[in-house]
Amino acid sequence: MSKTPRASYLCSECGWTSAKWVGRCGECQAWGSVAEAAAPRVSRSDAGPVTSAAVPIAQVSVDSASFRSSGVPELDRVLGGGLVPGAAIMLAGEPGVGKSTLLLEAAAQTARYQRRTLYVTGEESASQVRLRADRTGGVHDELYLAAETDLGAILTHVEQVRPEVLVVDSVQTIGAANVDGVPGGVTQVKEVAAALIRVAKTRDITTIMVGHVTKDGSIAGPRVLEHVVDVVLHFEGDRNSRFRMVRALKNRFGPVDEVGCFDLGAEGIAAVTDPTGLFVENHESRVPGTCVAVTMEGRRPMLAEVQALVTRSALERPRRTTSGLDSARVAMVLAVLQQHCGIALHAHDIFASTVGGARLTEPATDLAVAVALASAGNGSAPPQGVVALGEISLAGEVRKVRDLPQRISEAARLGFRVAVVPSARGGASSERRTVDGMTVLEAADLPGALRLLGLAKSGRTAGT
Repeated sequence: MSKTPRASYLCSECGWTSAKWVGRCGECQAWGSVAEAAAPRVSRSDAGPVTSAAVPIAQVSVDSASFRSSGVPELDRVLGGGLVPGAAIMLAGEPGVGKSTLLLEAAAQTARYQRRTLYVTGEESASQVRLRADRTGGVHDELYLAAETDLGAILTHVEQVRPEVLVVDSVQTIGAANVDGVPGGVTQVKEVAAALIRVAKTRDITTIMVGHVTKDGSIAGPRVLEHVVDVVLHFEGDRNSRFRMVRALKNRFGPVDEVGCFDLGAEGIAAVTDPTGLFVENHESRVPGTCVAVTMEGRRPMLAEVQALVTRSALERPRRTTSGLDSARVAMVLAVLQQHCGIALHAHDIFASTVGGARLTEPATDLAVAVALASAGNGSAPPQGVVALGEISLAGEVRKVRDLPQRISEAARLGFRVAVVPSARGGASSERRTVDGMTVLEAADLPGALRLLGLAKSGRTAGT
């Protein structure tokens, strides 16, 4: 005896389902977003016609899936080589970070290659986009613009224009007339994305969709949206800085450990092929409380300067303020400095930050943070032109980090002369060698690293 399907209740914000109605979503904690969904229909699928016969994989042509440059080198770098015909790409980011500016630049550059591009905006009027295109130099005859919020109208534009690249800004503003719900809801977003991806695959149109993000930074809408697209990119940056980064979270056509760097200004967005200068100050003399770290953004080594200020505190609980650094790791480094190096800063106000709005979350930057704090606490400056690389353990050891040769080579290319790195053999001994014209000092623990730089509490130094 078959059972009648029961209706369920669906959250319009995240897609969470419940057997009964509740006032607050159990997944995203949104109030008043749970409503009754249609009861599922029981159906049986039978064999049907196929669109194309199955063939051996060696006979499948890859000519139609070759990379084509978007005209923006940093975007091509993240995508793995460029735009692939028929690919569905999702670009997400916080409001105002520059998603529309980046995609308009990519659409204009693609049109300059005589590849017809259709830019569909659902958040702005066509005249507003035209004004931005005039400011950034993005006007081209092969770039078509449409302001639509209806899925059927967009599909009609695709039929008439026949573009090679389609940009939809954004998928949450597009609605399908034959689907219940408001634009941006779970059902609407799934239907719109499925229709656009279906057109992209059947007509070999590279489709780029802009996605909104929630307050915790994840892509808004159901997670199925991230599964059905080929590439998921995240556009991130600090509102107080012009520096922006595109990070690949999923890529079926290339690596997912690549990042692209951009500079967002009044004239538009420009690729930054060497972003190190944005995060490093050029000091003409030795400055206490500073040290340069080398972090890996994807497969790209980037230098960033860490600065620390230590002052005697008049408060019962001294302040600990960080900017661009993980406050928990800074607290751990302070504890290791006190326990293993005899540098007690518990009665001092401590301010630690990075230059240029860089964010350092990699454990490999621990040694640079420790050097900056020890230098600020002792009032003595480290040698000029030094970088520090290494993860610090609770036992005071300096652990190895990944991609150490690439980090050292990047620092040497930019003119740094001394690098303090983890010991390759372990043990308490320190070694000195030369790599790419740079003096590399190996230290097994944090006290040894500070002695090499002349920052140990005892004052003993090693010639650098």
